[in-house]
Amino acid sequence: MPKHYRPAGKKKEGNAAKYITRTKAVSYLQISLAVFRKLCILKGVFPREPKKKVEGNHKTYYHMKDIAFLLHDPLIEKFREMKVHRKKVKKAFAKKNKDLADRLLNRPPSYKLDRLIIERYPTFIDALRDLDDCLTMVHLFAALPAVEGERVQVQRIHNCRRLSHEWQAYISRTNSLRKTFISVKGIYYQAEVQGQKITWLTPHALQQVLTDDVDFNVMLTFLEFYETLLGFINFKLYHSINVNYPPILDPRLEALSAELYALSRYMSTGRLPANPDSNGSTEDKETENNKENSKADESELRLAQLQHQLPANEPGALMHLVEESVADDIEDGPAKDSRNLFRGLKFYLSREVPRESLLFIIPAFGGTVSWEGQGAPFEETDEEITHQIVDRPTQSHVFLSREYVQPQWIFDCVNALLILPTEGYIVGRVPPPHLSPFVDNDEEGYVPEYAETIKRLQDAAKSKVLPLPGLGDEAQENSMVDTRSEYNEVAEKKRKLDMLEKQYHEELKMEIEGNTFSNISNKKADIPADVEGDESEEAKEDDPIKQAADDAEEISKSLMSNRKRGLLKAMEIGKERKKSKIETLKQRKKKAESSASAKKRS
Repeated sequence: MPKHYRPAGKKKEGNAAKYITRTKAVSYLQISLAVFRKLCILKGVFPREPKKKVEGNHKTYYHMKDIAFLLHDPLIEKFREMKVHRKKVKKAFAKKNKDLADRLLNRPPSYKLDRLIIERYPTFIDALRDLDDCLTMVHLFAALPAVEGERVQVQRIHNCRRLSHEWQAYISRTNSLRKTFISVKGIYYQAEVQGQKITWLTPHALQQVLTDDVDFNVMLTFLEFYETLLGFINFKLYHSINVNYPPILDPRLEALSAELYALSRYMSTGRLPANPDSNGSTEDKETENNKENSKADESELRLAQLQHQLPANEPGALMHLVEESVADDIEDGPAKDSRNLFRGLKFYLSREVPRESLLFIIPAFGGTVSWEGQGAPFEETDEEITHQIVDRPTQSHVFLSREYVQPQWIFDCVNALLILPTEGYIVGRVPPPHLSPFVDNDEEGYVPEYAETIKRLQDAAKSKVLPLPGLGDEAQENSMVDTRSEYNEVAEKKRKLDMLEKQYHEELKMEIEGNTFSNISNKKADIPADVEGDESEEAKEDDPIKQAADDAEEISKSLMSNRKRGLLKAMEIGKERKKSKIETLKQRKKKAESSASAKKRS
């Protein structure tokens, strides 16, 4: 008998011992399916794909070590206590014992997720790397209507709005925002915090409707974990710039829906909140002091960092400064460029623009911003305003001392990290295409025309040769022609290199065949031109180097598994689609240029 022989059925081995189905895991843990799903979300346990599915392909498998990991977690006991508590409440109502039911409802069992945060993220960098989905989920629920009786509690929506405002205030204060992009889904943001790039999506400021197609129980479980995670991260980030957390909001500013504005005062000025029970004269003096300080200090020039999303009846408050932030002394290159982009510029937002997004972006790049409504730092009649953001066909009253631009100009300037000319963004004109900063044009193989113009402006700014402020359409066309000539030169150099490479391969082929240069030159002299062209095409087809490469590719494909061969085919199909897409874009560009030139001639 072999030494390691085990009778069949005595002990499982291989995949049968390593993996377990979801049904058996629920029975093993002695919990319901809903509790099992919630526990897996909170603990970060996910299904696995074993190479050999012992019990069939239609079942979900988990690793046995993960199930053993869940078995010893204290949360299981808490969930069981909550189940017992619900039964006691139900029994008390059934016996019409209202006093006992009230006592039980006032003292429900609770649990905290602090231990899970430390368990899943041993270092702070690990938490920052996993922050993309967290921020997207929190901003999504922050945009939901806070209505009693809905499937989402009002308190949770308020908490999401508070956490999102605190995150935006930190990003704005430290000038960590790098990219923005407006899409159909919403507005994408990318920030760089402690060397980690964090990207999140915020929905547009529209009326949100809770649909029945979404399982809110699963989403609320994720939200429960993400709220705790973002609270820990905000605490760490605020203390890294010497700001106390949680912040306290001025009740008067809160009543005016100026939460982020008050948050900026908390992080920039160091003044204590005013007493809400004081008389009107105190408020008037504070308003005058705000106007004077806004002209005196640069840190006061960013007082307009706010968001108006929270309603006036928001319970609690957000912010007031306890100590001055020293983050300005520790700045890297990108943060310094972001801080100086809108420095010295003063913006005023009309009521029809996406105010919440602009009030977050403009201060993050060193600008000063105000809006139309109560609690604004300065009025529309302020003569120091340099730009007014308008999103309407026409503007009735115009101040000659400022420029009127569309909101897209802000986003394009941020992505280019350059103050772009405003001629293409004036009121009533169709703006240039809004290019995504998350797309690598060189990798895609197609560079849009406006991207070339922005590249030229960036090069001019780096070489300190700035274009004239009154750059018109003719000057823009000339700049585009210069850019195209540069690209043509590069293409010509590439063509010459290809010709040299082709000549090298031909000489290598002659050396393999044993032909000398004199014999080949004599043959070429005796062969007519048309026959020579035909022979050259046949030589291309019979190229031994190319044939060897094709043979090697066929051999490698034959040695691949079916799965890898399918992946390779999918990659080739994707490359072909990309090429066809690029050709379509080039054809559209040619048609647009030809139509534009025809209009000019006519």
